[in-house]
Amino acid sequence: MTESRAARAVRRAAAALLLVAAGSGLALPPGLHEITLPHDGQTRGALVHVPTRAADGPVPLVLALHGGGGHAEFMADDARYGLVSAAEREGFVVAFPNGFSRLPRGRLATWNAGGCCGAARDRGSDDVGFLRALVAHIAARHPVDPKRVVATGMSNGGMMAYRLACEATDLLAGIVPVAGTEAYTQAADCRPSRPLSVLHIHARDDSHVRFEGGRGPDAADARQVMDFVSVPETVARWRERLACRAEVETVVERPGALCQRHPGCRGGVELQWCVTDSGGHSWPGAAQVRRGKAPATQALDANERLAALLRSLPR
Repeated sequence: MTESRAARAVRRAAAALLLVAAGSGLALPPGLHEITLPHDGQTRGALVHVPTRAADGPVPLVLALHGGGGHAEFMADDARYGLVSAAEREGFVVAFPNGFSRLPRGRLATWNAGGCCGAARDRGSDDVGFLRALVAHIAARHPVDPKRVVATGMSNGGMMAYRLACEATDLLAGIVPVAGTEAYTQAADCRPSRPLSVLHIHARDDSHVRFEGGRGPDAADARQVMDFVSVPETVARWRERLACRAEVETVVERPGALCQRHPGCRGGVELQWCVTDSGGHSWPGAAQVRRGKAPATQALDANERLAALLRSLPR
């Protein structure tokens, strides 16, 4: 796949900056850093952006998980996802971990989110353990607020955020999956140890991970993915786990986008979902999408909703 100019710039900038190895003990100044960690017999990596605007005291940390077949640099491309700019505006640290890959430079990477996807799932990659280690590594080198760690992700990365919510609940305050539903075929396989906030974002016309469930016509080969759980089923599972009330309240309503919530969740956490009419399998609000894909919807900005969730978290 041909890299965009912005993605190449991110890669060059990351390569030119300090390589922070595990155990180095070096602080993370503002800017983009490349981190490597030994885990599960592999050298795993991530890009970490520390905002220029330093806050007093610990800051939020966002784990931004790329989609299946992607890689960290692609997710860090601001034209495609805008998360570096969001980090600068809101003052949070954002980490772009790389999924499991057999290729040089971590290309065509996937996440073992349970039932999906690809080589990471088939190998049984310990991605939960890697992400735990990454959070600990960053927190040892920058003041991170453990009460404001949030995982977001695109597609397979969103599914991985759900797996973290199920199996590493103590690590997170919330998740914001985009275009990726829960990847457990059985709801009982997810047993979160405490309540946490969930905000799901999805387009009704997603042709990869279908809104109503199942593998869409533009998804990867069936052997690489799964029969995807629907958005309504995913939300229903979390309403039960979080003991939210059945009634629905509208949070955002505008042409092309609707965000709603179930109130009264256990522990005061939020369960929200935002649905766009268009945009397909892309990041709402993005300026650029993969070649040949429909434009991302501009009716909703996924990063604005992520920032709103971060601001709502207790300090």
